[in-house]
Amino acid sequence: MAEAKREPRDYGLQQIGAARIDGPLVVVERARDVGYDEIAEIVGEDGRIRIGRVLDVSDRQVVLQVLEGTTGLSNRATRTRFLGENFRLSVSADMLGRVYDGLGRPIDGGPAPLALERRDINGMPINPTARHYPREFIQTGLSAIDGMNALVRGQKLPIFSGNGLPHDRVSAQIVRQARLIDASVDFSIVFGAMGVKHDVAEFFIRNFEESGVLARVVMFLSLADAPSVERLLTPRMALTMAEHLAFDCGQHVLVLLTDMTNYCESLREVGTARGEIPGRKGYPGYLYSDLASLYERAGRIVGSTGSITQMPILTMPSDDISHPVPDLTGYITEGQIVLDRDLTHRGVYPPIAGLPSLSRLMKDGIGKGFTRDDHPALASQLFACYARVKRVRGLADVVGAEELGALDKLYLKFGEAFEQRFLNQGEDENRPIATTLDIGWETLSILPRDELHRVSDALLDVHYAQGVAAAASAKGDPL
Repeated sequence: MAEAKREPRDYGLQQIGAARIDGPLVVVERARDVGYDEIAEIVGEDGRIRIGRVLDVSDRQVVLQVLEGTTGLSNRATRTRFLGENFRLSVSADMLGRVYDGLGRPIDGGPAPLALERRDINGMPINPTARHYPREFIQTGLSAIDGMNALVRGQKLPIFSGNGLPHDRVSAQIVRQARLIDASVDFSIVFGAMGVKHDVAEFFIRNFEESGVLARVVMFLSLADAPSVERLLTPRMALTMAEHLAFDCGQHVLVLLTDMTNYCESLREVGTARGEIPGRKGYPGYLYSDLASLYERAGRIVGSTGSITQMPILTMPSDDISHPVPDLTGYITEGQIVLDRDLTHRGVYPPIAGLPSLSRLMKDGIGKGFTRDDHPALASQLFACYARVKRVRGLADVVGAEELGALDKLYLKFGEAFEQRFLNQGEDENRPIATTLDIGWETLSILPRDELHRVSDALLDVHYAQGVAAAASAKGDPL
């Protein structure tokens, strides 16, 4: 028997009434030809139009997520109209220098941008065979990152922080200072913030305006008093804008997303309202795949001169790195920058932990032709020596520093210099990579040359004596 021909859908029709209203969710029955992730308009008795998104579709019911909340809606009077398309963002290079809310609406007092294209915010999967391997060094001006955990173009490198740690200041400094070594290359930044307080949002806007970098930044700010479900769309808005700049305009784009923990909390809230079976710590079982759908939108594509590099920022509840959000993020991304509370208490800024931090793609973006030929060996030696410092400090806590041998005392001196001279720098101090490497040699010169086993004799002949001279000059000692 031939299948009956389906009539074209009339998107002007409204569905009258709701079966259930539960938190941010509205359940509608007997809706036909509705697709997952489709947009709908929900109208209450007051005539106010609210935007909703289809979360679930079954034979009998459609579950909608209402972005502006469901306060004032009633089961009887609620009217729903499905629009037949997903959330889309109007994209244009003219959006650089502008500030938008979490749904892509201007909040800086300017007009909506003129755009020829409205793009689905969910993006398109990238064929793995069409990807270029991430390479080429991005300079952040922070020695702790550039020297030992370098960021490369096309990489995903998150920042793991904790409540009260200065991740906002660090991320703002990265936005101000980040650049490619080749100054002739177009480089722009997309900044997405989810669940941030008003004072934090004002800090970012004022910081970027006063430093003059706002002209090459697009900001998407979902404030703390905005509906929590808006946070689920904000990173997708930011990444959609980044894809336009990178793959349509040929620019190299750095995307910073803060705070991904707020995003995951909203995901858990919606999952609970839907009655989903919870996973670890109440988060939905699809948390990994949901995060991957965001993080994997970074990279480089064959045939495109542009690229997307991601630095998502997340706060670890109780500084627990095994919490589901940092744990799953670490599986998807290529390393992590970890902020350390102990370094913060000792006045070190940025408080980037030397040993837990790691950039797995660093080796592919540094060295000869990228930064300097001594960079890989120097970074490896700094890691090794600082690891020895941690062991010596543990021993000193047991037996006392005065009971240590002469070499162990030198390692303690090196550790202090490494933290105060190499890691520590001013919030407005932008160090070129050459300066970072020179400071690294200066701190290593505290140790005897025969302790530097990870550096070749050829490199030591060139750089070790220079480090000794620089250290002596810094102290005012005669050579």
